[in-house]
Amino acid sequence: MSQRFGPCSTLIYSPGTKVVSLKQVLGAGGKTVHPAGAVGVVVCAPLDREHDYRVRFIDGFEALLHHDQLALLAAYKSASAVNEPTGVFPERLSNRIIYRCVVGSRAFGLATDDSDTDRRGIYLPSADEHWSLYGVPQQLEFEATQEAYWELQKFLVMALKANPNVLECLYSPIVELATPLARELLEIRGAFLSKIVYQTYNGYVLSQFKRMQVEWKNRGRIKAKHVMHLIRLLLAGIKVLCEGVVPVDVGEHRDALLAIKRNEMPWSEIESWRQSLHEQFRLAYESSVLPERPDYDLANQFLIRARRLAVENHLP
Repeated sequence: MSQRFGPCSTLIYSPGTKVVSLKQVLGAGGKTVHPAGAVGVVVCAPLDREHDYRVRFIDGFEALLHHDQLALLAAYKSASAVNEPTGVFPERLSNRIIYRCVVGSRAFGLATDDSDTDRRGIYLPSADEHWSLYGVPQQLEFEATQEAYWELQKFLVMALKANPNVLECLYSPIVELATPLARELLEIRGAFLSKIVYQTYNGYVLSQFKRMQVEWKNRGRIKAKHVMHLIRLLLAGIKVLCEGVVPVDVGEHRDALLAIKRNEMPWSEIESWRQSLHEQFRLAYESSVLPERPDYDLANQFLIRARRLAVENHLP
């Protein structure tokens, strides 16, 4: 299996992430400002993988770089430490995966004949790896098999922030691997649900549709698949607030959502549906019995227990 830093369809490096440029960084007139291998920090992240990051280097110089031109600093160092080629991920880390599930269209109930199978999950590095000088990457990405895994602490922090991709992992109906420790996490997954879901889901959809409206006005077209998933997020968010579960499978809306994907639903109808869902979302927020904040203490206790177990040689 090819194990690389290479592109994954959903993961985005957040602001503050330390990265390494895999190409020369050019300045005015095409002059090289930094060589390949220069370390920088993400200061502005795109909302999707089609746009560039703004990266600031140690001398203050900032450059726009695409995801494929960057590597996580910890992953880059870890590969170099064992004399592995840049981009090849150490097998010792991929062997520490504790949870793997299927997400994307196959989990959403929206799969068609040409749909890929996307897998996401969690890995728990050994204590020695975690404590080492080089540290460990926050995520592993395997391009060839469409897989990506978050380091446990990163996963928990994102879940507490109601990140949709992470919450969908916890509630995926298709679980392929779960160690005893991962099963413990699934048993407390409700602790990560709170009214923050409204801010995260609704805020993201609103910002994306503002961009879509500009694109529709200027070019008369939109990214239909992206629009479909934005509507799906609204549908899911409403149910989270009303029922206290993350509805990964939205098959009951399959026909309408796929009509959007195939460009068969008029933009005016999409906008009308979206606005109606925003109102339903607002009402769901006002009446939801979910707590204002997730259970940080329980998540912290779980992480500390996991770190203690990581001292052992076997995978918990």
